Amino acid sequence: MKHNSLLPVAIVGGGPVGLSAAAHLAVRNIPFMLFEAGESVAANVHSWEHVRVFSPWRYNIDKAARQLLEGSGWISPDDDGLPTGKQLNEQYFIPLANLPVIKSSIHFNSKVVSIGWKNMDKMKSWGREEWPFILQVHHKDKGARFYETRAVIDASGTWNSPNPIGSGGVFAVGEIENKDKILYGIPDVLGKLKDRYKNKSVAVVGGGHSAINTIIELDKLKDEYPDTTIHWILRKKNVRDVYGGQEKDALEARGALGIKIEQLVNNDRVSVYTPFQIQEVRQHNGQLALIGYQQDELQALPGIDEIISNAGSRPDFSFLREIRLSVDSSLESSAAIAELIDPNIHSCGTVRPHGEKELRHDDEGFYIVGSKSYGRAPTFLMATGYEQVRSVVAAIDGDMEAARKVELDLPETGVCSSDIGAACCGTEAATEKQTAAACCG
Repeated sequence: MKHNSLLPVAIVGGGPVGLSAAAHLAVRNIPFMLFEAGESVAANVHSWEHVRVFSPWRYNIDKAARQLLEGSGWISPDDDGLPTGKQLNEQYFIPLANLPVIKSSIHFNSKVVSIGWKNMDKMKSWGREEWPFILQVHHKDKGARFYETRAVIDASGTWNSPNPIGSGGVFAVGEIENKDKILYGIPDVLGKLKDRYKNKSVAVVGGGHSAINTIIELDKLKDEYPDTTIHWILRKKNVRDVYGGQEKDALEARGALGIKIEQLVNNDRVSVYTPFQIQEVRQHNGQLALIGYQQDELQALPGIDEIISNAGSRPDFSFLREIRLSVDSSLESSAAIAELIDPNIHSCGTVRPHGEKELRHDDEGFYIVGSKSYGRAPTFLMATGYEQVRSVVAAIDGDMEAARKVELDLPETGVCSSDIGAACCGTEAATEKQTAAACCG
């Protein structure tokens, strides 16, 4: 990229990790452009701002961001506090984005629709790296624009690409047709959406912390509205597989999840169906029936009013068709880190430190970071993304020594098992809403 050194770096996505990348570029005085499809930074966090994260503030604030913020007179929150999504936005993301050194380079309501090399399609090889990247961006107020950049950091995350509830990773028959009764995400069942779920028969699909959080909140709703019925649909062989490290978890709030959900199951507060492989969502007399296989027998779960899908998410590669990607064929993660994060192998909270070397793709200067770099693997934490972009930005700046020195301090889950895939989003302690904001970068 000899001819591109004076061009800015493009950041796709203004979530936690995208903002972290902006902070590191700003500290190194490297010009950048950040494109955020939403109306504000961390736009996806607004959808779960009612939820409290299980990771303390010290894991949620990037070092370069802290340096910039403290230089402006910002007062850091208590390192041991557990913020809500709203507090993350108000006390960290928004103040960071409003710093002059970052604010002037952010483009809101700007969706990146394609990335490639200028005048070169995916098949052209000769002299490819001598050309700049070209991004086509659709701005809500001014239509399509093209931008040339020296490098691209894709931090667009996976939040907006939820997995379907159907077995085998595909939409169940009738899932799309009945989408008005299916919510993908972490609903505010005790607040804005109380009327939607009170005294209803609700099916929660998923085996991670998001699903556990949702069930715990629905159980609180059940205390107020006793006719609320909770069904838990799992694909795992045994419900105990989702209880996690409990007392052994280094993050107390995360460990409390497993303790609380085990209590609810043992006290018959929730009906568990596992393993249940959903094949069809069928409507009958204004309600839904889930049709699927349980223990190899076709079963029907009728009388469902609402479905909440917490079945994870997957990366969107649709705008990267002209980029030569190095992606693992099963996880859809960056290929070099697949063995570190594969939930088929382990679910340890500690992942070997990795940075620019593991995150680079076949097209020089292109990187996928944050939760998207993990593809479909569900163990991502914000702190991981912060160290990823620190290393990547150092490499873009030509500081390979700093890029190679990757250090990552993550709390243990208290579990390492080939049968347990500990998801990260949507967790809760016994008394308060929790979610791993960490995973939504």
